[in-house]
Amino acid sequence: MSEVLTHATIKDGWFREISDELWPGQAMTLKVNQILHVEKSKYQDVLVFESSNYGNVLVLDGVIQCTERDEFAYQEMITHLAMFNHPNPKRVLVIGGGDGGVLREIVKHDCVEEAVLCDIDEAVIRVSKKYLPSLAVGLEHPKAKVYVEDGFKFLAQYKNHFDVIITDSSDPEGPAESLFQKPYFELLRDALTEDGVITTQAENIWLHMPLIKDLKKACSEVFPVAHYAYTTIPTYPSGQIGFMVCSKDPKRDVSKPIRVTEPTKEREIFRYYNAAIHEASFVLPTWARSFLNE
Repeated sequence: MSEVLTHATIKDGWFREISDELWPGQAMTLKVNQILHVEKSKYQDVLVFESSNYGNVLVLDGVIQCTERDEFAYQEMITHLAMFNHPNPKRVLVIGGGDGGVLREIVKHDCVEEAVLCDIDEAVIRVSKKYLPSLAVGLEHPKAKVYVEDGFKFLAQYKNHFDVIITDSSDPEGPAESLFQKPYFELLRDALTEDGVITTQAENIWLHMPLIKDLKKACSEVFPVAHYAYTTIPTYPSGQIGFMVCSKDPKRDVSKPIRVTEPTKEREIFRYYNAAIHEASFVLPTWARSFLNE
């Protein structure tokens, strides 16, 4: 008889995402068909379950990382806001992103010669290959190289090397906390080529404005261009998640793509991203824009 899996976040057939620190006073719930995987890795609690409406769901330390139904809204935007802001990205690095979704998006650009991923937790990579194959396909691409290492130590080995670096991190707790601080952005800057571009996960305007303001300040002290953009995604807290998009080129307007895909091909290869939504993603509500710029 197979073992019946249980998890503390799942009760009466419902997964509950509750965090008094990150989103106090609110919670996200999803109906669970079955629990697929439970594991305590070296770094975090790993859970995968099949939901009733969103397909398979990856959860780390009690927080949803991706679902099969809506993951493209995040993966495409965190990737292509940077990729389309570089004239010819050949070498691209992903820090985090062990599910493979960002790699999947990177290799849609024919100019890419090398797509490197560095994630600290092998469990995320292994579990994603088994339960999230539509994302993990990126891990198996011929242009992809995957390393299981600490991102800080990995970045320190490179100077003036990558054209684009994408930080696909979880929330600023545990192993991801250091990825939201100025020393990390200095490492990113040094690892980039002269006109290099980064995107990094930058939290939610409805929940984390003081954190986002501090993050923008840190990025602006390191990069001459640093702006906040966002996407909508129903299974992230408050249905929204943002990105800091930064460039080493002081003349670059990151809100406008400098390479454009022909509209027919754009519809074929992207489900969320397009040139118009690239520009629109930098347009913030009045209150949020005022808070960040005051």
